[in-house]
Amino acid sequence: MVVEMTYNSSRRDLIIPEYGRTIQDMVDHLKSIADKDERNKCAAAIVSVMGSVVAQEGDKEEVQKKLWGQLYLMAGYDLDVDCPVERPTPESRQEAPGRLNYPGAMSRLGHYGQLTRDLIEKAKTYEDGDEKNALLVTIGNLMKRHFLTWNKNTVENALIREQIKEMSDGALILPEDAELVSSAEILKSKRKTSDALERHRGKKRKR
Repeated sequence: MVVEMTYNSSRRDLIIPEYGRTIQDMVDHLKSIADKDERNKCAAAIVSVMGSVVAQEGDKEEVQKKLWGQLYLMAGYDLDVDCPVERPTPESRQEAPGRLNYPGAMSRLGHYGQLTRDLIEKAKTYEDGDEKNALLVTIGNLMKRHFLTWNKNTVENALIREQIKEMSDGALILPEDAELVSSAEILKSKRKTSDALERHRGKKRKR
């Protein structure tokens, strides 16, 4: 069996890199949904995910306006959904979105998402011991899953260890003997999930 590998270098550039390839793919799928009610639900779900991936500043109304504006931007403004804020247009965007701000090393590693950052901050409050090491393993596995979502074929535990240290400003060290889930197991799980989603979409198209 020949497995066709796809690399990010062969894909178009991400419009807002901080959201990653997965969310851009979700936006592309959103545009392909024929039923408007389903599009509305999917758009709202994507905006919710965007808000959890990257922390936004401002009050609720400002955040919603910003998130929906970014959704439309990633969709090339070719999007027919019921927008809860004033419909964004290329003309309404006065300036490029720029890079979203993260503290310290988060600027380069912000694609690991808000949950990872929150867990790292929590781990920094733990005393050294089994409980802290167990949380570090959880963080390491989460980061490996995120890393492999970006279409990589493998990731070394040493890189995850280095990035945990960097994201925690040197406060956290993943133990050398920590057993993380293998890249092969994560990719296998991803394929099963992807196949299940495709079967679900196929059933919906047949209705």
